[in-house]
Amino acid sequence: MNVLFIHQNFPGQFKFLAPELARQGHRVVAMSMQEKTPAQWQGVQVVRYGAKRGSTPTIHPWVSDLETKVIRGEACFRAALEMKNQGFVPDVIIAHPGWGESLFLKEVWPHAKLGIYCEFYYHTEGADTGFDPEFPSHDVGLGCRLRLKNTNNLMHFDLAQAGISPTHWQASTFPEPFRSKISVIHDGIDTDAVAPDPDIEVVFNQQLTLTRADEVITFVNRNLEPYRGYHIFMRALPEILRQRPNARVLLVGGDDVSYGARPDNGRKWKDIFIEEVRGQISDADWARVHFLGNVPYHHFIPLLQLSTVHVYLTYPFVLSWSLLEAMSVGCAIVASDTLPLHEAIRHDETGRLVDFFDAPALAREVSRLLDAPQERQRLSENARQFARANYDLKTVCLPRQLDWFAALAAA
Repeated sequence: MNVLFIHQNFPGQFKFLAPELARQGHRVVAMSMQEKTPAQWQGVQVVRYGAKRGSTPTIHPWVSDLETKVIRGEACFRAALEMKNQGFVPDVIIAHPGWGESLFLKEVWPHAKLGIYCEFYYHTEGADTGFDPEFPSHDVGLGCRLRLKNTNNLMHFDLAQAGISPTHWQASTFPEPFRSKISVIHDGIDTDAVAPDPDIEVVFNQQLTLTRADEVITFVNRNLEPYRGYHIFMRALPEILRQRPNARVLLVGGDDVSYGARPDNGRKWKDIFIEEVRGQISDADWARVHFLGNVPYHHFIPLLQLSTVHVYLTYPFVLSWSLLEAMSVGCAIVASDTLPLHEAIRHDETGRLVDFFDAPALAREVSRLLDAPQERQRLSENARQFARANYDLKTVCLPRQLDWFAALAAA
């Protein structure tokens, strides 16, 4: 069959499924807005395209998000017309619709089967919005804006034959009747490659060498921001350093924003919360805190393998791949007691859960685990077993993705 993948930053969540379909003999083509994407990738032909216009500066703020998606959708639509004129007709289209690119593809190929990646449906209550009282929205029209933001989701429900979502909680955010069309199948973790390494040794700046014999606390986000609990971790940090005089703290993440709002006055969340706690930490203790920025993936996994205790916090929002990679590596995990975590972290079985907002409790739980090597070992083994049983790429997720694809093609 001819299979078309749509992702503004291909391969994204399709990094395993797309090349596997190519290996099975299907003709697989992907459309991407990233200029640096190679024309061929693991058997997949990549078609690059771009938008011809930008957003309107004076547009009504409630519809600015929709306009951006329409602009992207138009760009994808026009690139698809060129592909059709060159003779390409997909049997199946698999799209991440989050940025709007797939909005108009059925106008080009009305008979293609469309499956969409269902990452998140916006709500004014019960999810990320309004969760953290420290950062209330002062926009009285927030609910109106979110309702319009869901227009992109709603328009895709009318087009798609099936959906796929990585977690049950994320799938649960979508309304019926489309919710019943969503299969819950994670993107998959290669648990053979992402595995414990008791002999791991990491050298930092040619000066500091850490091994599993060292006490290492890890905290990982794409960007250091409130959505992923950076402010809570930083508020727990002075007490963690006081109780653990030999611990090294490794923070991975950039100083931009992936989710939510930017702070006022052009400042960085990273700097704001460093300034909040720095006066409580001596220079000697601060020297044991290492901000590593964004690190390449081949450096990231060794950091997890090095970890003695790994901390993961999040608003009720999309679950990070990094948590499941930490489980696959066999980290002893302390995580926030928020809904997205509940299907992966079972309290005192695959990790420990603490109230998201309780920084003192977070510090206590991290310190308790650092004092309990047998407990860490038990949680570590359970976490890895759970990851292998539920999220392994080769034995669980990819076979289920292929079944989902076959059902979509036959719909």
